[in-house]
Amino acid sequence: MSTENEGSAVPPAPSAPPPPADAPAASAPQGAHPGAASAAGDPYGTPASQAHHDAGESASVPDPSWPPPPPPSTPAYGGDGGAGHGGGGWGAGWGATHQQPAPKNGRGRGGLVAAVLVAALAAGGLGGGLGYTLARENDSGGSTTVSAGTTGGNVKRDPGTVAAVAAAALPSTVTIEAASSSGEGGTGTGFVFDKQGHIVTNNHVVADAVDGGNLSATFPDGKKYEAEVVGNAQGYDVAVIKLKNAPSDLKPLALGNSDDVAVGDSTIAIGAPFGLSNTVTTGIISAKNRPVASSDGSGSKASYMSALQTDASINPGNSGGPLLDAQGNVIGINSAIQSTSNGGFGTGQAGSIGLGFAIPINQAKYVAQELIRTGKPVYAKIGASVSLEDTTGGAKITEQGVGGAEPVDPGGPADKAGLKPGDVITKLDDRVIDSGPTLIGEIWTHKPGDEVTITYERGGKERTTELTLGSRVGDS
Repeated sequence: MSTENEGSAVPPAPSAPPPPADAPAASAPQGAHPGAASAAGDPYGTPASQAHHDAGESASVPDPSWPPPPPPSTPAYGGDGGAGHGGGGWGAGWGATHQQPAPKNGRGRGGLVAAVLVAALAAGGLGGGLGYTLARENDSGGSTTVSAGTTGGNVKRDPGTVAAVAAAALPSTVTIEAASSSGEGGTGTGFVFDKQGHIVTNNHVVADAVDGGNLSATFPDGKKYEAEVVGNAQGYDVAVIKLKNAPSDLKPLALGNSDDVAVGDSTIAIGAPFGLSNTVTTGIISAKNRPVASSDGSGSKASYMSALQTDASINPGNSGGPLLDAQGNVIGINSAIQSTSNGGFGTGQAGSIGLGFAIPINQAKYVAQELIRTGKPVYAKIGASVSLEDTTGGAKITEQGVGGAEPVDPGGPADKAGLKPGDVITKLDDRVIDSGPTLIGEIWTHKPGDEVTITYERGGKERTTELTLGSRVGDS
């Protein structure tokens, strides 16, 4: 699994381009064993999805801790800490001097040579003048070259073009630098959420700065502001920071409707891949509702999303940046990438392979507003523990709850809906549920109080029930 907070800052560019060098490879953190998690908001485990490769282990005993460990291999977070490139400068063999030979004594032949050179230079000047005059006259007669009527700075970018969208959105994006009190940290991206100075980003981008660290945000014009964490949601992988002494002319990015996004729609991603701030890449929505569990590689926590999948190039440093539609509206927050390094998915820090994942903005907007309002995340829940085993048959309610608790909360939403241990949930509304992590991701696209239809199997027979989602506050 690649991790966001690995790698050093990118050094200043040399005056001349250095020779190419391979980027340093990040160490691959250890995966954790799958277990059980509570769909009441205990999110962490192994998703069974096309976007996530499982090591093949199964789990029968729930993990007593919360949050449970992440899956053995998960898509890597897509943004922080670029690694610099080494290499020597140009000119190792280009600056050798050439010493003129000493002049010979005598005037005869030397004077003649000098006179010839003067005459040649005079002829060359005359010839050059004649050549220029003839070329100018011929150019007006039959040249096929065409000169541009305007310079690049005067060209109007039509609305809806990538250039126009980028020009409008870039001033409202920031490069975030976060560091812990010990100095460890990395780089990510964020975007202006409102005029009060709130910036939305990923939790894993700012996690190092939550407890007494340093946090700053730099705009494309070079203006840098100190910032503080307003609230962070580990499970959602969403965080809100606020600029200190925020400018009065902030322009929040327009938020789109991620429910209306269709596969094939154009996408534009803005971020700081490998520390290269203000980078714009394009692609399309290649899939929707992709169940993804992502991890920062710490071996203790993971986040779930029912993600927008895009082939826009997303790399470490893009995390927290906006994923825009063709009109420049934010439809998602770039959060994770799939990697094939080390022979498997989600291992090692690698570049884009065309599989990036973004948190749908409808979900992120709700989470951000709650963080601004209370400083704590609010999770929807069904009140039952489900297996994190990587299956394709559904989300099974376990026989034992997390930490020895009841698998179905007495009086909770699942209990009131008639669900019991051993039931296998196969659908939530019209969404097919193939595993416990997929169920958690789908639950979290809803708000507490939403009514959903649960399809489940008991004793080989399919049944349905109506359920009103409950709520849980905080990550612990």
